[in-house]
Amino acid sequence: MSILTEQIIESLRDKAIPEKAEFFPRFFKSGPGEYGEGDLFLGVKVPDQRRIAKQFYKEIGLDELSELIQDPYHEVRLTGLIALVYRYQKLKAEFDQKQLVDFYLSHLEWVNSWDLVDTTSHAILGHYYLHRDKQLFYDLAGSHDLWRQRVAMISSFFWIKKGEFADALALAEILKDHPHDLMHKAVGWMLREIGNRDFELEMDFLKKHYQTMPRTALRYAIEKFPEELRQDFLKGRV
Repeated sequence: MSILTEQIIESLRDKAIPEKAEFFPRFFKSGPGEYGEGDLFLGVKVPDQRRIAKQFYKEIGLDELSELIQDPYHEVRLTGLIALVYRYQKLKAEFDQKQLVDFYLSHLEWVNSWDLVDTTSHAILGHYYLHRDKQLFYDLAGSHDLWRQRVAMISSFFWIKKGEFADALALAEILKDHPHDLMHKAVGWMLREIGNRDFELEMDFLKKHYQTMPRTALRYAIEKFPEELRQDFLKGRV
């Protein structure tokens, strides 16, 4: 482990809060048989992780980022991934961006919790593939791996913010019947974001699928609807 990597981890340990270290395993479901089984926690709040990532991201190399992202502690992985996002966002050259995209994809094994996915995938993959072929995301959606599937869905958030909805809707259709609650939330969230920008487009999707969608996905999708319309969806009256 490099001196800089050790310095970053020590900075995180200095910000650790014992009560958070005790709470996070329950919050991130790291018990036996849960989605985050075996994950370890220092007890560091995200704003502190962002400050540490911002302090070091300009000088850190890819080898050091790799060490952070593969660390057994959740907050170390997230700090490394946040630093990667900061680095990516400063790049202008396509070649340099592609290098970090490939690096990110090669480390997907360790992007293995919903917050790690949600903090990074749209900012890196979503940005890079905005005007590029999106077969990668359909491959990820068909991977049968929860976190890679969530990467596919949440990456579309960047396209949605840019007014590009087609692939987000296609991915939502593929993933809407996923067996895991975390994917139901991801699909519903992206549908809601589409509706925030094009209400009729979300309505068309929901009218087609709402009676068979998982309840959690539907609730997330209609969260900001007028109450009367929201109840109509929940009671099957649309």
